[in-house]
Amino acid sequence: MRHNKKFNHLGRKHSHRKAMLANMAISLIMHKRITTTLPKAKALRVYVEPLITKSKDDSTHSRRVVFSYLQDKYAITELFSTIATKVADRPGGYTRIIKLGRRPSDDAPMAFIELVDFDENMAKTEAKKTRTRRSRKSAPKAEAAEAAETPATEEAPATEAPAETPAE
Repeated sequence: MRHNKKFNHLGRKHSHRKAMLANMAISLIMHKRITTTLPKAKALRVYVEPLITKSKDDSTHSRRVVFSYLQDKYAITELFSTIATKVADRPGGYTRIIKLGRRPSDDAPMAFIELVDFDENMAKTEAKKTRTRRSRKSAPKAEAAEAAETPATEEAPATEAPAETPAE
């Protein structure tokens, strides 16, 4: 019976699954975004978010606990230095899963998994232009006023420049 065994085993034995999730977590920490299948991304989220929470407390004990999961000192350094400082005030939800569609070869559902605070595309929020049906009559007046002022300032230095002539 499968009582209390609700997580996805991903079709692998315990040691293979543990190694795969550790490698995927290292790749996510180092690259900030990886592409994988949707079930693996969901399993990775459950695996990596407690490690990011542990990285907020930069102590020897928390470093050793996280190292027992990841076994990569460069990923640990990256996690405790850059990632922990960015997510220090976030109460949880450090990762985002974005569905990509299905893989052509075997029709597997694909997804991005990325660290939320490191996504450059989502971080850029440009001011939305309001759409209106009216014509913008105030803009040409402002441009005409600026155009009238600029030639006057450009002509003044041009008339003063020939004043200096060499005497023979």
